[in-house]
Amino acid sequence: MVHDALPRLGVGMIGYAFMGKAHSQAWRTAPRFFALPMRPEMTALAGRNESAARAAAQTLGWEGVETDWHRLIEREDVDLVDICSPGDTHAEMAITALEAGKHVLCEKPLANSVAEAESMAAAAAQAATRGQVAMVGFTYRRVPAIQLARQLVADGRIGRVHHVRAQYLQDWLADPAAPLSWRLDKQKAGSGALGDIGAHIIDLAQFITGESVTGVSAILETFVHERPVAAEFSGLHGTAGSARGPVTVDDAAIFVGRMSGGGLASFEATRFAWGRKNAIRIEINGSRGSVAFDFEDMNVLHFYDAADPAAEAGFRRIVVTDPAHAYIASWWPAGHGLGYEHAFTHQVVDLVRGIAAHENPSPTFADGLQVQRVLAAVEASSAVDSAWTAVDQRQPVTTR
Repeated sequence: MVHDALPRLGVGMIGYAFMGKAHSQAWRTAPRFFALPMRPEMTALAGRNESAARAAAQTLGWEGVETDWHRLIEREDVDLVDICSPGDTHAEMAITALEAGKHVLCEKPLANSVAEAESMAAAAAQAATRGQVAMVGFTYRRVPAIQLARQLVADGRIGRVHHVRAQYLQDWLADPAAPLSWRLDKQKAGSGALGDIGAHIIDLAQFITGESVTGVSAILETFVHERPVAAEFSGLHGTAGSARGPVTVDDAAIFVGRMSGGGLASFEATRFAWGRKNAIRIEINGSRGSVAFDFEDMNVLHFYDAADPAAEAGFRRIVVTDPAHAYIASWWPAGHGLGYEHAFTHQVVDLVRGIAAHENPSPTFADGLQVQRVLAAVEASSAVDSAWTAVDQRQPVTTR
C-alpha cells in the first residue's frame, strides 16, 4: 500500500500508446513493490483525441485528461511530465516542462537531431540548478542481468575491453505489406531502425563498458520504399488501408566503431530479421573474460572467466533472479523470472528516488545527447559511402 504520509509527486503523461501503456504500468506498480520516498500520483494524461484519451486514462489508471499538452504542463498538481510521444515533439515538450519548473522523463531517443538534443541538455542543466531532474528512458539499462554485466565490467572481471558486439533484431516490418506508422516517417521519428532500436544498443554498449563510441563507419538501408497507409494502428501493428505512402527512414543499420578505451565495436539494428521479435544481444570480450546477454533470455547473463582452469573453462550461466541482484529483492523468490515491464518499474523507482535525494539519476539528458551524437555520426558516415566519421566528443552540459 502507498503510504499517504509521504510527499506527493503528481505525474502527468503525454501520449498513451505503446510506451504510454508501459509507463502507466510502471507508475501504478512501483510504489506497491518498492519502498519509495515519495508518493507518485497518476494525475493526468494528455492526448489530442478526447474520447480516446479518456478511454485510455480509465484503462491505464490516470485520474484526469487534457487534450492540450501545454495545459498538462501548466497544472499546479503536476510535478513531473512523462513524455511518451513521437520524437519530433520531445524537444518542445521537455524544454517547456523544464522551464515551467517540472521534472521530466522523456522517451528515447532523446530528440530527432543533435541540435534539439543539445537544447534539451542545456535546459536540463539549467533546471538542475533549481533542483529539477531530467532523465531519458533507456529502460534496458534496468534489466537486472544488464546491471550485473555492468558491475562485472566495472569490477575488472573481464579486464580491458577488446570487443563490443551488439545486435537489436526485430521482424515486425519484414512483411512489405505491413502498414505505415509514424515510426516510418523521418519528420516524426528522426530515423528508422537506427534511432528506434539502434539507440538502445549504443546506450547499452556505453553503459556496460563505461566507455563511449568515438567513431563509426556505417551503412543504412531501406528495403521497402512504399507501404500501405494504416487504416488503424495498435502498438507496432496495424491494419492496411487502400492508400499507399513513402517510407522515409532506414529499415536497417550496420556499423562498426571504436570505443574510447581502444576496443572495437560492431552494431546491427534491423526490423527485417524474420523470426526475431525483440532480440537484443550484446557480448563484450575483454583481456580477462567475457559477458554475453540476450533479451530473449532476459533473466540470464553468461560470464566467462579466462582465469578458470582449462579443464573447467566455459561460459557460466548466471540466473539473475537472486535477492542479491539489482532490484530483485522487491519482487519474487529466487528463480521466479522478471519480464519486459519490470525495467519500466525500475526506471520509476530510480527516478523517484533521485528526485527525493535531489540527484539526477542516469541516463541524464547529457547521456541522451551523447547517444544522439553517435546516431548523427552513423547517418553522416552512411551518406558518404561509409567513410570513417568521428563522433563529437565535446563535453556536453551535464545535470550530474
